[in-house]
Amino acid sequence: MKKLILLLSSSLILLSCESKKTETEQNNTAMNSTTTAAKPDSVNKSLYILTAIVTTQAPKIDGDSADNAWKGQTWYPINHLWLGKDYTKEDFEGRFKLSWDANKLYLLVEVTDDSLIDIHQKWDSSWWNDDCVEIFIDEDKGGDLHQFNHKAFAYHVALNCKDVVDLGPDQKPHLYNNHIKAAKKTKGKTTVWEFAIDVYNDTYVDGKDNKPVKLLKDKKLGFCLNYCDNDKSAERENFISSIPVVGEDKDQGWKDASVFNELILK
Repeated sequence: MKKLILLLSSSLILLSCESKKTETEQNNTAMNSTTTAAKPDSVNKSLYILTAIVTTQAPKIDGDSADNAWKGQTWYPINHLWLGKDYTKEDFEGRFKLSWDANKLYLLVEVTDDSLIDIHQKWDSSWWNDDCVEIFIDEDKGGDLHQFNHKAFAYHVALNCKDVVDLGPDQKPHLYNNHIKAAKKTKGKTTVWEFAIDVYNDTYVDGKDNKPVKLLKDKKLGFCLNYCDNDKSAERENFISSIPVVGEDKDQGWKDASVFNELILK
């Protein structure tokens, strides 16, 4: 009889412990579910879609915004801080327009900057730490990692409008000067840049005879425009983009095309 009572008591204790364990697990699951749901982990990219209207007359790349290709195009701001401290409009303000034809993508950039700095004379040394325009292009909008491949390009265009730098599959910087024709004019603190850009897909191979793709109406590309701002320092003070990025480390575009804007050719 004593054995039967002990057995029943043990069973009741086990059932009680299992019930408490199940209740605890359910509470933990609910807490984790709530935490995950409340955590912002992405940008609503529909708010940052870019459009470019086809032009029948290619702009003359000379830093003059009077070309017909720019008429009727939308101005988009460069105003999302990826690196650095908050800045004033007197320090930096930027905007851009896009246009295209079958052969090239065209870009107009207007920047107000209180100083233009180019202290790194060697193109392959700290090229991102001078004032420069960075043009990120993902031809098929694949959104892939591209740090050391050509699934997307992260062009850094220097102030001399000649040196166009990106990293190659060999993990070294290369010049892609034949991909982009650039020119700029500065008046006071305002600089107008113009670019004619050849668009290449992910079959591009360094050192080979590569052909740019033909652009078509309704084509969607990944595109992101950025500006490196240096105010007489050894390193850039700010890195400012056309799209926000969540998280502490926002400087992702040079290696991850998933953070780019969507560009639609109209």
